[in-house]
Amino acid sequence: MTVIVRQEIPFRLERSTLFVPAANWAMIEKAAAAATDAVCIDLEDSVTPEQKVASRANVVRAFVELHFGDRLRIFRINGLDTPYAYRDLIEIVEVAGDRMDLVMVPKVDSADHVNFVDTLLTQIEMRSRQRKRIGIEAQIETASGFLSIREIAQASSRLETLVFGPGDYAASLQMPSSGVGEFDEWDQAYPGHRWHAVMHAIVAAARARGLRCVDGPFAAYQDVAAFERSCRIARAMGFDGKQCIHPAQLSAANAAFTPSAEEAAKAEKVLEAFERAQAEGLGAVSLDGKMIDAASVRIAKTVVEKYRLKRL
Repeated sequence: MTVIVRQEIPFRLERSTLFVPAANWAMIEKAAAAATDAVCIDLEDSVTPEQKVASRANVVRAFVELHFGDRLRIFRINGLDTPYAYRDLIEIVEVAGDRMDLVMVPKVDSADHVNFVDTLLTQIEMRSRQRKRIGIEAQIETASGFLSIREIAQASSRLETLVFGPGDYAASLQMPSSGVGEFDEWDQAYPGHRWHAVMHAIVAAARARGLRCVDGPFAAYQDVAAFERSCRIARAMGFDGKQCIHPAQLSAANAAFTPSAEEAAKAEKVLEAFERAQAEGLGAVSLDGKMIDAASVRIAKTVVEKYRLKRL
């Protein structure tokens, strides 16, 4: 029988992750003070090939000079199938590795991709004598990544988060889509949720290894109702948070992935009722016409913990 050993990763609140292009210093400065749990400075899709090399300096400068408060500091490297990725890691981590929290790796197709980044980070940290251990976030956004998700989730002790990338995933599977992460006529045509399989797989693989899971971006940032719907679907499936491409999306994401006061109060009642039942030697108890058992308690504890840790 295969035994899956759950790993302990640092607790990090990641309800919202604001993406900013590494080529735009003004946007980076604003992001560092935004109402977000995490800031990801992007060297991949939002930066043109002509700007990629020069933009590394902005990432270093941001981590060294800007005050991010308790926001997570992340940067996304270019894909491992490009000539930029390894230099992204070396040039940025050697200088600012002790000022960042996570490296996001796009289009992760296999465990080998995670292992490569892990090995290179280890060598850089050894050479620079950095004591801070940098975590990894792996984006699942290709057909190969979906098929290898179980192995990817177990690839490295540095791995902290699995992230869904709907845009590239749609392209990889040749699924028609009018916008990244948006709802369109094809969602109406399909009798169900088109992204259910990959999103459920990401959540299951993440939870089996004690990792976080974050849903991908929603391009139509002015469509508030649709974005909120996308967040609710992701939370219903078990995701911890959502990537945001515009500051206007942050409050909705933070709210969607934070249990409400009413939810927290109900969860507290569940915990109190179960504690009373245990004191009386009972394995299960009824509360408001519903049975409470060990599974109910685990759900309630998660709700209470997330509610207590909210900060925005």
